[in-house]
Amino acid sequence: MMISNNLFSLESKTALVTGGSTGLGLMATAGLAAAGAKVFIVSRKLENCEKAANKINNCNFKGQVVPFKGDLSSEAGISNIVNELHKKNSELHVLVNNAGRTWGSNFGSFPYDAWEKVLNLNVSALFHLTQKLVPLLAASAERDSPTRVINIGSVMGEVPMGDGAYSYAASKSAVHHITKILAKELAEKNITVNALSPGPFQSNMTDFAIGDPKGSTRVSKRVPLKRIGQTEDIAASIQFLCGRGGSYITGAILPVSGGINVSTGPSIFGED
Repeated sequence: MMISNNLFSLESKTALVTGGSTGLGLMATAGLAAAGAKVFIVSRKLENCEKAANKINNCNFKGQVVPFKGDLSSEAGISNIVNELHKKNSELHVLVNNAGRTWGSNFGSFPYDAWEKVLNLNVSALFHLTQKLVPLLAASAERDSPTRVINIGSVMGEVPMGDGAYSYAASKSAVHHITKILAKELAEKNITVNALSPGPFQSNMTDFAIGDPKGSTRVSKRVPLKRIGQTEDIAASIQFLCGRGGSYITGAILPVSGGINVSTGPSIFGED
């Protein structure tokens, strides 16, 4: 029995991470670059991408990060990103659909606009970017070395907790479902499709709740494993799903939530 000693290596692989300059996208980018991949990151703000690329490239990882500007909020913007990627590289082995947005408000005042804006980026853009990049992913794939699509969902898409982010929670549930649908449909092209389902991590999106030590401590107490997520939790999960160890896994929703996904509240019959 032979086992490779490079189960998590991504050397010679090329990846695209949307929204890869901040938050979970930056964590994913760091994980891919650390494993040796050439990682293109795209967002609307080029300066953010350049700052993130410089930060990671200065870590002396085996891989490198290449920034470019793109807007996923329209069909034309998605096409421009695809065209730009084709100009920059002839292969694509990993697509991380991370770009997203949220909207928080109480139930009584939750606005109509909060649905279209959130669903457009979190679901529609994810689907159409994947759709347009499947030919490149398929051309870069082999039966024993499939290319990978990783969608960033959320534990809020698994368990019924709105926390005022109703359209966000619904959009992430949709992300999980479309992940399974695409896993089924793209398997014949040697493309795996999986999703991460993160719990609370430090990011611009969660600054309102855990942007300071007091908030982080408060939220940590509500997580079964008693802490918020760390960069390595996302980076290692991405390395696993994109490396040799993840080549036989598709349609999975990987919980990276410290146990929130299986938390059902206090024990019914247990002692206080």
